[in-house]
Amino acid sequence: MATDKKVPPEIEKGITEFDATKLKHAETVEKNPLPGPDVVKQEKVELEKREEIENFKKGKLKRTNTEEKNSLPDAQVINQEKTMKNIEDFDKEKLKHADTQEKNPLPDKKTIEEEKRASLTS
Repeated sequence: MATDKKVPPEIEKGITEFDATKLKHAETVEKNPLPGPDVVKQEKVELEKREEIENFKKGKLKRTNTEEKNSLPDAQVINQEKTMKNIEDFDKEKLKHADTQEKNPLPDKKTIEEEKRASLTS
């Protein structure tokens, strides 16, 4: 092997004594770098939309009035939240015992029967 550049002797020996029969067979796979029809169609649609946006005429728009809504709660909601907080923080231990007195008791059977008789006779 005659070259102008000096190659180390071990590399030159490896090149000259190389046996191509020791190589393994490899299948070549052809890859298609071109996009498929679906990709082309998708890109075309995207380009059309971009072009449509860029060429949009603002004169076609109608004037509108914007209504600003108050996102703050009104007084009723605030009072309700305060009431709920008071209920949650309520201490039952501060309550005093109270005796219940019936002021309007229901009539007994005898009184009901007397009233029925009185209504039937009148």
